[in-house]
Formats: sequence, C-alpha cells, structure tokens
Amino acid sequence: MPRKITVTTANELVGYDIEEYLGVVRGIVVRAQTITQGLRGGLAQIFGGNIKAYEEVCEQARSEAFARMVEHAEEKGADAIIAMRYDATEFSPGVTEVLAYGTAVRLRD
Repeated sequence: MPRKITVTTANELVGYDIEEYLGVVRGIVVRAQTITQGLRGGLAQIFGGNIKAYEEVCEQARSEAFARMVEHAEEKGADAIIAMRYDATEFSPGVTEVLAYGTAVRLRD
C-alpha cells in the first residue's frame, strides 16, 4: 500500500527529524498543446488577458510531473519530499518539459 508522502518547498519538515536522505526524486513530463488549445490560445493572444487554454496545458503538466515525483519517492520508501521545486524548458514552440523535483527523506519515528 502506498505511503502518504508529505511534500514541502521548505528545507525541513517542522516538528519532524530527518532520519535519512534518500536522494533527489523527480517527475518529468513533456507536453504539447492540442490543436484546439493552440487555436483558443492564439485568439486569446489577440484580445489580451489570461490565456486559459495555455493555463490548462501548464497546470496539467505540473500536476502530472508532481504525481510522478511522488511516485518516485514512494519507490524509494520516503516519508516526505523536502525542497520541492518546479522547472520548465521550452523545446520548441508549444512543446514544454516540466520537471518537479525535490529531496526524498525518511523521517524518524
């Protein structure tokens, strides 16, 4: 049964002692927008404001990358992930890599 992994952007988990550092864990997703999202986003660029179609692509990619990172931590037997961050790189127009990463740790009982 999978553990409940606590994730924080802090470098420690207040109230807990770290027993062991298990190493970096990551989740990587390479996402391209759909034709519909591209068309809706293109029209939104003309009129300005928040581009909801692109926001949907980004949020879905971040969510998947986060889930993959947590899965990687579970495989290592982690109780928590500290110093969690996101990074993104655009490979070509409309194609972006999203990386979620952090340090997996085991907490003292």
